[in-house]
Amino acid sequence: MNLSSSTIPRPNGPSSFLKKRVLVVDDEVDITTIFKLALEKVNLQVDVYNDPLLALTDYRAGMYDLLLFDIRMPGMNGFELYSKIKDLEDVEKKVKNGKPRVCFITAFEEFRSEFKETFPAVEEVDCFLKNPIPVPDLVMKVKSQ
Repeated sequence: MNLSSSTIPRPNGPSSFLKKRVLVVDDEVDITTIFKLALEKVNLQVDVYNDPLLALTDYRAGMYDLLLFDIRMPGMNGFELYSKIKDLEDVEKKVKNGKPRVCFITAFEEFRSEFKETFPAVEEVDCFLKNPIPVPDLVMKVKSQ
C-alpha cells in the first residue's frame, strides 16, 4: 500500500527552500498513518509505504532529507532496504546535495548492535526510534535530524 503524498520529484535534491521531505517505511498501516499525520502537522512533507519492496521500486535518489525505516518487515528488513537505497544514492551523487539521514524504527533496543555488526563502516547512523514512541518525541527527533 502506498500512501505517498506526492510523486513530484525534486530534481536538485533536498533544498532549504522546500519543506523537509521524509520517507516512512513500515509494514504496519497504523504506524505509517500516525507518523504521517504527526509529521505533516509540523509542516514536513511525508511519503509512506507499507511495502519495502514497493518503496525501493519507487525510490528516487536525492528526493528525501530523512528516511524512517522499520527494522522488521516482511520481504525485506529495514537494514536491507537502507543498504539498497544507500547504493542508489551513491550511484546518483551528481543529482543531490548529500545523502539523506536515516532513523530505524524498532521495538527492541538490541538492533543497534546488530546494525553496527551488519554495517561496520557506516558511522553516520545513530538514530534509532524505539516504538511505541510518543508523538511529541517523534516530532522532536525528526526535526533534529
